[in-house]
Amino acid sequence: MNHTSGLFNYTGEYYPDGTVAPGIPATGKDWVENRFLSYQPEELVRLALAKPSRFEPGADWSYSNTNYTLAVLLIEKLTGQSYAEALRRQIAEPLGLTGTVVPGDLTELPGPHAHGYYRYQDGEDWKVEDVTRQNLSLLAGAGDLISTTQDLHTFTSALNSGKLIPADLLAEMRTPTGPIDYGLGIFVQDLGPDHGGVVLHHNGSAPGGYGALMYSSPDGTRTMTASITMGDSDADPAQTFPAALAELLNEIFKA
Repeated sequence: MNHTSGLFNYTGEYYPDGTVAPGIPATGKDWVENRFLSYQPEELVRLALAKPSRFEPGADWSYSNTNYTLAVLLIEKLTGQSYAEALRRQIAEPLGLTGTVVPGDLTELPGPHAHGYYRYQDGEDWKVEDVTRQNLSLLAGAGDLISTTQDLHTFTSALNSGKLIPADLLAEMRTPTGPIDYGLGIFVQDLGPDHGGVVLHHNGSAPGGYGALMYSSPDGTRTMTASITMGDSDADPAQTFPAALAELLNEIFKA
């Protein structure tokens, strides 16, 4: 869970020198055209294990979706339950997360819901596709949940207030490893003393169309959750989004 396994990321590896080792398409036109394909967790792991490891276990740090999919298989092995059932019994049901499900091969979102849009390049042209319908089995355990911003708020507040796991395990989750202050499923970010101090988060997205923001104060009393999508705009999100997010976090978490 701290991404020191060195296992190949089944959606592809991007190396510092600019080279890419392709995996299952998770971006661009290739993903748009294949977004309804179904995958089993074992299939994803087998693909990763068939590729050379990025490094020896424990020797370095590299984010890999494969680690989360292995966690799914481990949960099922240890509990004797499906991942979906274990999540429902251990987290969703006790917290009342009525809008959170493991979709499997489900390609229809429960209503009401927002539509998700994806901008991608097709040859010389830029196109925008409504990708509200997609198969999330590509990211088993690594971003395949369907949820709501209210459920995200409930979950992150409960986690960080100590309602879900013992204090020693929560402290371990918050202990950063590697170059980007990432613990066990949690990023630790210091906004600075005048902008709210330390916040805990794990943002993410499906392969395309939807993004989720999930931030919390260390005690869980103040949170910020949001769902975002993209449209047909000439603005470069890589340039505009970080500044907008920083302003939003400052507004919410500053003293």
